[in-house]
Amino acid sequence: MKVILLEDVKSLGKKGAIVNVSDGYARNMLLPKKLGVEATPKNLNDLKLQKAHEDKVAKEVLEAAREFGGRISESEVTIPIKVGEGGRVFGSISAKEIAEAAKEQLGFELDKKKLQMDGPIKELGTATVAVKLHPQVTAQLKVHVKEA
Repeated sequence: MKVILLEDVKSLGKKGAIVNVSDGYARNMLLPKKLGVEATPKNLNDLKLQKAHEDKVAKEVLEAAREFGGRISESEVTIPIKVGEGGRVFGSISAKEIAEAAKEQLGFELDKKKLQMDGPIKELGTATVAVKLHPQVTAQLKVHVKEA
């Protein structure tokens, strides 16, 4: 019997896969536990429409991430920090502070976990921070650190 999987089933397949299983396994295991449905022409057509819809949504999300990435790349955030004698900086600028400054100054909701930094910023000047918005989209945000 051909079955369309509704969830990932270990050692059988991933969600959305069409697998050929014995009739007993399908009737006694997959169908009662709602792990799959019989692969009728109607269900196959529904699966095709659902995959087309998922592809369309994924494309829209990618386009939105690219557009937002363009806006981020054109922007700059200014963060003040205390400086002592000889231009030595007290403390450092972390991803959390950059995300808060971007929200306050630019109105961008950035997750601090999406900011890719080697470590905190510990000197005055301009630094570039990568922001991973999507697996295929990474934007560069300019962070200007100035004396408070």
